[in-house]
Amino acid sequence: QVHLVESGGGLVQPGGSLRLSCAASGSIAKIYAMGWYRQAPGKQREFVAASTSGGSSNYADSVKGRFTVSRDNANNILLLQMNNLKPEDTAVYYCNAPLGRGPGSTWSYGTYWGQGTQVTVSS
Repeated sequence: QVHLVESGGGLVQPGGSLRLSCAASGSIAKIYAMGWYRQAPGKQREFVAASTSGGSSNYADSVKGRFTVSRDNANNILLLQMNNLKPEDTAVYYCNAPLGRGPGSTWSYGTYWGQGTQVTVSS
């Protein structure tokens, strides 16, 4: 079992940056894929980014070029660097593991979720 705790959310102006962290209770080195999802008010939870143990990463089209996902296996931490934030990025961001492969090139979420961290982008 893996316990996930997110941190790093907050209020930021459009164009600003935030870095989210997801600390895992156990080793993440053997987890093939971990990732981030987000849920805005009144909307379904959506995929944001995935990081694999092989070092590859995947992103939703809406965040490509602005967000970077990475993992620190030595410290059991998953990170999400978010730059050039937009108001439409406002949501609760969740860490998830283990991700699985969905149809085509999509990802399916896994069993373990963190409690979420609020990101608000507003002037």
